[in-house]
Parts: sequence; structure tokens; C-alpha cells
Amino acid sequence: MGEMNWESRTLVRPAGWPGVELVIAKMSFGRRTELMRRVREVSGRLEYFQAGQSADNSMEASLLASEIDRLYVIWGLEEIRGLLLDGERATAESLIERGPEQLFQEALAAVRAEIGLNEAERKNL
Repeated sequence: MGEMNWESRTLVRPAGWPGVELVIAKMSFGRRTELMRRVREVSGRLEYFQAGQSADNSMEASLLASEIDRLYVIWGLEEIRGLLLDGERATAESLIERGPEQLFQEALAAVRAEIGLNEAERKNL
């Protein structure tokens, strides 16, 4: 009998970025636990500010939602192939800090798809 080989990463080729490949971590029990730890505090604060009605609450909620998006990408984007940013190989961190926002959004969508949760479930992660 042969052995089964499960790959813990998947490759995504973002539309509009020829030659660029995103290596996305697949979900596992340990990785889900790690992600829950990272997102727990921020998501609790996000719910608090989303409940408020003021412009300040709205701004704070937007900032916290962006922080959660950042956490997802840091957590799930293991490697970027085929992209240099300012002459250096791109990483999740450099993509966030100084990369094209459209590519960041595609990486975020790929990570969210791999997580496999709908919006309500992501809020409770």
C-alpha cells in the first residue's frame, strides 16, 4: 500500500500578476488555534467599536478590521514567488508595508478562501 502525502501549502497564481505565485498555508488544527490566538483580542475590540455610532468609533472599527486583514496575511501567506519590491524578494510583511494594494487584496482573498470561513464565522474566530 502506498502512503498518502498531504501538502500543507497550496499555490495561488493571482490574476493580473503574470509570473507571481502566492504560497498559502492550508488550515490545520494547530494553525487554526494559532490564528484564533492572534485574532481574538483585536476582534473583541472591533465588535465594541462596531457597536458605537460615532465617527470615531467607525474609524477605529475600520482600523481594527484592517489589522485583522493584516494578521490573516501574515499568518497565511508563507511565500511570494516572482515579485521583487524595491529590488528585494517580496515577503508578506513587505507586501503589506510597500507592495501593491491590489496584490495584497488578492493574497488576503486567497488566505480567507483557505481558511474556509464565512464572514460571520471569521468574526468569531
